[in-house]
Amino acid sequence: MTAMTALTVLSAEAPNLVQSVDWLAIAPVVITAAVGLVVLVADLFLAERHKPLLGWISVAGLAAATAALLPLRAGDRATFCLTGDPAACSYVADHFTLVIQFLVLAGALVTALVSVTAVHDTRMPAGEYWFLLLSSAAGAALLPASRDLATLIVALEVASLPAFALVGMRRGDRLSSEAALKFFLSSVTATAVSLMGVSFVYAATGSLHLTQVADRLEDVPGQLDTLAMAGVALTLVGFAFKTAAVPFHFWVPDTYVGAPLPIAGYLSVIGKAVGFTGLILVTVIAFPAYSDVWGPALAVLAALTMTLGNTAALRQSPDRPNSAVRLLAWSSVGQAGYLLVPIAAAAYSGRDQIGSTVAYALMYAAVNLGAFAVAALVARTKPLHRISDYRGLYAERPLAALSLGFFLLCLAGLPPGIIGLFAKVTVFRSAVDAGLGWLAVVMAINVVIALYYYLRWTALLFRTPEGAQTRTRAPWPVAAAVVVTAITAVVLSAAPELILRVTSGSLFAQ
Repeated sequence: MTAMTALTVLSAEAPNLVQSVDWLAIAPVVITAAVGLVVLVADLFLAERHKPLLGWISVAGLAAATAALLPLRAGDRATFCLTGDPAACSYVADHFTLVIQFLVLAGALVTALVSVTAVHDTRMPAGEYWFLLLSSAAGAALLPASRDLATLIVALEVASLPAFALVGMRRGDRLSSEAALKFFLSSVTATAVSLMGVSFVYAATGSLHLTQVADRLEDVPGQLDTLAMAGVALTLVGFAFKTAAVPFHFWVPDTYVGAPLPIAGYLSVIGKAVGFTGLILVTVIAFPAYSDVWGPALAVLAALTMTLGNTAALRQSPDRPNSAVRLLAWSSVGQAGYLLVPIAAAAYSGRDQIGSTVAYALMYAAVNLGAFAVAALVARTKPLHRISDYRGLYAERPLAALSLGFFLLCLAGLPPGIIGLFAKVTVFRSAVDAGLGWLAVVMAINVVIALYYYLRWTALLFRTPEGAQTRTRAPWPVAAAVVVTAITAVVLSAAPELILRVTSGSLFAQ
């Protein structure tokens, strides 16, 4: 009896080590991952003629995961928190998380719509394709909610590893295999460098939770300062690779050319969002104490990235095979430079500048996915992916030509693509407010450079076509993807304050 009494007293005094899981907070990630498993298992039992059903299950799952964000719109949920420090949580569903998760899941949904036809036409293995796409989307959706370095790295790899296989999904295609191998080797190297950086940070601070790391880096012992600084630098390298920042950009053109077009579009938006999200979390939440290190470094990277990306895009020959995909690839590198500007500015004028990167990312996601959707439509009759193949597209497919022209004008920042102009002004202002006048000047020069190749492609759409035009009916899933992205871009251009309302103020839980 005495032993039972003692056990009862000890149980009452001991801290509760059993964590309660907020299932609603993690629902978008869980739904995406669960549907991926359902697709993988269903693939074993479905006859070949019923395999297209897997695509529609994936589309429905991504739509459900996106809808699961609605109950979380207050942005006040967190789970997997330390029992001794409830403020240190591994999963936080704040406004930053929700906006990025919406970008990722909605972008994956558009990719899935374009992929439905591509998987059938190219005879890619349906079960593996949809499982890998959903797995990557689940990792990408987990990453913005991650608030410790271990979860961050795991989410990064869950988003990246399936992407390697997706790039090489076209069996027997030499370009696809080479692209997958290059993407894999370079990404694994970057991840190894990041893991070394994380281990250095942990050795210097004794914690992996971002908020605790931030507090402890404020007062690092002198003998550990060099170790901490090296850890910060190495951790940033891996995320800089994912953002395709110069000099970690070399994998982009060949990977986009070798990948199936829907996956190239996916990498250009969701893959980039993964990198920028991780970069934002480690810089402004975990490493503000070393802003004097990463701030100037990111500013230089932004200038180099936008300059090299736009210069390379400018040099693409319209008659060269795959020139359209290569131009979009180099354009995405240039756009990455613009996205880096507010992150660098956050080192000088506070983390509220991050809203400018998020606003730009939302605009870029809609119009770039739309551009790849139109490219997938054109590739059905002109598989060489040349810019010259788009000559006279308006005579053949008026709505596709108008949509692509609008997307290109948004990327250029010209009316009527007001949302592109709005996003660029927002980024430009963040650089000026942070005292980075030189970076604002570099950005302005690059915007002018980009105008040339965007307008050249746009003008080509409305020129007199050469030869007879091949008219085929557009598959409705691809047409739906083009229409959805075009409507989104038009609505945002008509009311750009919608994005400002979402991204203004503090996006992070205090």
